Amino acid sequence: MKVQAPDTGSAPVSSATADEASAETPGPQMPYAFEVVIAPDPFRVAQIRRITRATLRYRALPTPLVQDVVLVVSELVTNAIEHGHGTVRLRVRHTGGSLLVEVIDNNPAPARLRTPTAVAERGRGLVLVSVVAQAWGVSRDGKTTWCRFRVPAGRP
Repeated sequence: MKVQAPDTGSAPVSSATADEASAETPGPQMPYAFEVVIAPDPFRVAQIRRITRATLRYRALPTPLVQDVVLVVSELVTNAIEHGHGTVRLRVRHTGGSLLVEVIDNNPAPARLRTPTAVAERGRGLVLVSVVAQAWGVSRDGKTTWCRFRVPAGRP
C-alpha cells in the first residue's frame, strides 16, 4: 500500500506513522490532499479508516466531521473492493470550506443507490453516504464515486 500527500510530495507513510502523526501539532492551514492506493483486499478497509482518521485529526478537523468522513470512506472503499476491478484509489481533498472524497475502482458500472429491504444484511452503504455527505455522485465514466462534506468556517 502506498500513502502519499500529493501537494507536498512526501514519501510513502505506513499506517502506524499516520496514526502517530495525529498526535502532533497540525500542519500548515492551507488546502491539502492525500491519496492511498490499495489492492482490492477487504482487510485493507480498516487500515484505510485509520489512515483517514489520523490524517483528518492531524489537520484539526472537528471530531464529528472526521467520524462522518471515516464512515463514508469505509463504505465507498468496501463497495470498490466488492464491485470494482483492480486496485482501489482513495483521494481526499480539502480546499476552503469543502472536503471531497473520491474512490476510484476502474469498474465502468456506476454505483447506484438502492433501497434495502428491512431484512437485507447488505446494500446500505450508499444510503449512509447520501444521508451523511452534503452531496455525492458518480463520474461520467462510472469509475469514481465521490462525495463532498462542508467544513465549518474557521476550521483548517
